[in-house]
Amino acid sequence: MLIGLVGKPSVGKSTFYKAATLAEVEIANYPFTTIHASRGAAYVKVDCAEREFNTKCTPNKGFCIRGNRFVPIELMDVAGLVPGASEGKGLGNQFLNDLRDADSFIQVIDVSGTTDIEGKPTEGHDPSIDIDFLETELDNWYKNIFIKGWGTFARRVDLQGKKLSEALTAQFSGLKVKEYHIEDTLLEVKLPEKCSTWSEDEVGVFVSALRRASKPMVIAANKIDIASGAENYEKLKLKYPHLMIIPCSADSELALRHAAKAGMIEYVPGEKNFKILKELNEKQIEALNDIKKNVLEKYEFGTGVQEVLNRSVFDLLGYLPIFPASAGRMGQNGKVLQDCFLLPGGSTALDFAFFLHTDFGNNFIKAIDARTKRALRKEYKLKARDALEIITR
Repeated sequence: MLIGLVGKPSVGKSTFYKAATLAEVEIANYPFTTIHASRGAAYVKVDCAEREFNTKCTPNKGFCIRGNRFVPIELMDVAGLVPGASEGKGLGNQFLNDLRDADSFIQVIDVSGTTDIEGKPTEGHDPSIDIDFLETELDNWYKNIFIKGWGTFARRVDLQGKKLSEALTAQFSGLKVKEYHIEDTLLEVKLPEKCSTWSEDEVGVFVSALRRASKPMVIAANKIDIASGAENYEKLKLKYPHLMIIPCSADSELALRHAAKAGMIEYVPGEKNFKILKELNEKQIEALNDIKKNVLEKYEFGTGVQEVLNRSVFDLLGYLPIFPASAGRMGQNGKVLQDCFLLPGGSTALDFAFFLHTDFGNNFIKAIDARTKRALRKEYKLKARDALEIITR
């Protein structure tokens, strides 16, 4: 899957990206620092199955720290979005083209209110404006795609009796919109069956609901530790109770990950504490203590970066972490619990078999729960952190 970082310029998207991936990207406090989309591996955090099997895993991909398995996903940082982007203002056209393949979005906002709508330094800016304008631009993006040749398209659907969801799926195919997204949206908005009769307002209702269904979004309330960040965050929670808003300090996360990479501290991303491993100078200790006091101990999710990534994959997209495992032995040649795969919610044991290899699916006999040794039929619905062995003929 691909997660896209979105938002206006200078809110900390590139800092968030670097903290999540530790990739080398340019970070600066001026608009359009990011000109071309950057893609890299970030990681979602899962309780590893190693503890239950009294062993130590050996990941093929990602890594594991003290029973915390970090599974790779793809994260994309794109150019900042400004009002009018859906009409091509700023780097709007490039921004939107870059986002076509994203499965969900993380909107990074400057919750401190120290950047204006275009990302320029200011004071007292209301971050709710940034949330509203971004949703408007994304809705307009979908609307522009919808109305392109819509009159002729809609009449053809009505006259030929085509299934509306199939026709609309074809219309939005370039945005990774699936037919079930269309079907769920049509059930939600309850518009007239004849799409050629839809008014402009009805079209707006439909595309907005479709955008939310097909590219769901979590909001990273970044810079929570400076200026009016904490106060603005509380206001946003009251104003947008339906939105997923996570307090975040990408700067703090980046500092902690760099310190951990340098062997200065032991830090597990997403945790609310760290352990100093070597003698540090006064300035380093002061910086770490400041992060601990003003971020880690103050907010439920620590720096928030790991929580945002996990929410994007597990809450918004509904993916399930699944471990291939043997009911009889945990591994060979010293390699144990090598993989943890992410499968869509609703997947079955047979889906998992096909995911592993086509031959496994075609020759499926049963799955075995490696924890309980219980045999599972192909219709078994997977649960988060299942550890399964596939038996074939």
